[in-house]
Amino acid sequence: MALRGTTAVLLAATASAALSAPKVGGLLGDHAVVQRGQPIVVTGEAVPGEPVTVVLAGKSAQTRAERDGRFRVTLPPLAAGGPYDMLVMAPSGTTPLHDVLVGDVFLCSGQSNMELAVERAQDAGGAIMPPADDQLRLVTIAKVTALTPRDGFAQMPAWAAAGPKTVGGFSAACFYMVQELRKTAKVPIGAIHSSWGGSQIAAWMGEDAQRAAGRGAQADLLKLYARDPAAASRTASATWERWWRDKTGDAAGREPWQPNAALDWKPVPKIDFYENWGVPALQSYLGMLWYQTSVTLSAEQARQMATIAIGAIDDADQTWINGKPVGGRGGWDARLYTVPTGTFVAGRNVITVNVENAYSTGGMPGPAEAMKLTFADGSVVPIAEGWRYAVAKRVTGTSPRVPWDEITGAGTIYNAMIAPLGQTKLAGVAWYQGESDTDIPGYADRMKAMMAEWRGQFGVPKLPFALVSLAGFGTPATTPSESGWARVRDDQRRVAQEDGHTAVALAIDLGDPLDIHPGEKHEVGRRLARAMDVLAYGGSGSASGPSVTGAARDAGGGVTVTFGGVTGALHMRSANQAIGFELCGADAGSCRYAAASVAGDRVTLAGDGRPVTRVRYAWADFPVVNLIDDAKLPAGPFELAVR
Repeated sequence: MALRGTTAVLLAATASAALSAPKVGGLLGDHAVVQRGQPIVVTGEAVPGEPVTVVLAGKSAQTRAERDGRFRVTLPPLAAGGPYDMLVMAPSGTTPLHDVLVGDVFLCSGQSNMELAVERAQDAGGAIMPPADDQLRLVTIAKVTALTPRDGFAQMPAWAAAGPKTVGGFSAACFYMVQELRKTAKVPIGAIHSSWGGSQIAAWMGEDAQRAAGRGAQADLLKLYARDPAAASRTASATWERWWRDKTGDAAGREPWQPNAALDWKPVPKIDFYENWGVPALQSYLGMLWYQTSVTLSAEQARQMATIAIGAIDDADQTWINGKPVGGRGGWDARLYTVPTGTFVAGRNVITVNVENAYSTGGMPGPAEAMKLTFADGSVVPIAEGWRYAVAKRVTGTSPRVPWDEITGAGTIYNAMIAPLGQTKLAGVAWYQGESDTDIPGYADRMKAMMAEWRGQFGVPKLPFALVSLAGFGTPATTPSESGWARVRDDQRRVAQEDGHTAVALAIDLGDPLDIHPGEKHEVGRRLARAMDVLAYGGSGSASGPSVTGAARDAGGGVTVTFGGVTGALHMRSANQAIGFELCGADAGSCRYAAASVAGDRVTLAGDGRPVTRVRYAWADFPVVNLIDDAKLPAGPFELAVR
């Protein structure tokens, strides 16, 4: 009996010590990889005021926990090696981290083409089946957002060695990159995957980056939302309404969200994606639809506060009741907005929803049973019946998004999926994003601001970035035209050329006109690895392949375009001339395809007797191009003034 009592006391003491032992933050955990050659920053929480000692690979450092319990210890740089056990020791207990390697750590981030898993890539079988590589460790950050930067992860992500059980669900582009780097680096490598499909770059930018990119108003509005959601929502709705009036010329009080708006209304056939209505004009429609219905309320109901649920929205909505805004945001999940008192009236009430769809299916898919008004007294009024719709006026660009959106917000993803990484040291960052920014001006400014912020956070001023230049998608071009996709690619090119520690991995020749998520990720990974080998390891050769350096008029009235980064010489696939080049004047619509000949690192565009102020190449969402070098790397898209 005494033995049982002693055992219980010991177990209780052990449990108490485990609960009070230091907790380690960031991404440090069992099987982690820490960056070689850089100071190793260890953060966490301990009993306030107690001394904390960290030991790793024979090196140690000490500190004392602050009054709030937080501590920060910096170990000296270590050479590649391991596995080691890291010990975080304090009077309250010891926290051991097992099987820690020292090597190179890469962060892979972006939207759905970075998120696309190995098991969905074209050659998944070959990638998943090889034996495990214990020197290659993988970790994926769970999708979560926050209104303010988080110090740590709510649930610690788990590191694991690459193998048949772990590779399939991991980012394909990231895995293929680090797998290729393992062949040449000959050191342990850790790959951190933190991405979110459909996300705009703004969601990955913290407050400093928002302000540096001229988005201070969005940062301020997000901070207001954290304090007072209702006030922030009113401000955001007013911004949306001003945007609409500016774009369309509609006078105040005569907008489509007014209860008696005279639009070409038609009955909604069913609560579903509008592509499923059987309406030919909407089969492939991208743009805005107006939805409207009405509901009759009693005087008692009209006096109450309520919530309105309109089901899921694809992609973004703005919602009014009796012409008064009640909410709006992006994303594909269900909408639930608070309806303040004074919004309803006794009798007929008109609900109007603007739905904007930028890709694939769109509309208000419901489900119908989720669409309802719920009043403070608990009563419910269904609102799935009686909807009508009208096609909205065409406007340029996308509507304003609220900064608290998950994937289009002002740092919402950064706050929860990048900020908690703290001062994790890195060897480089692979970035595959931009599809969601194709019609939003200023991508280069946002990219530069984000890169500067991340370099500051991770404490690596010259941290290499390898940017995937967007793959082709959409109807192949038959005539010169404007392209948001081409503009993003050109922004990526210019950022890389100006930065000095950044390169692009071209994917223009790896796209699929019918699939925004092309399955050829192995070559994307190889090109990322090539760029990272030059940037992070000082490898020889061209990091990006042929990249334009200048365009000058020649004596014959044509233009000579010069390329740098060419391995060997430029060549043309399946033709005796390079295709995809355009001569352009100063005016919009003045671009035309040009006859182009190739010699060495130059392409000569024949003059046509018309004014030329600039040249473009591969300027389309899905351009057909054939210019490569001896390394089989394609030339990248660009627009350039002619000297």
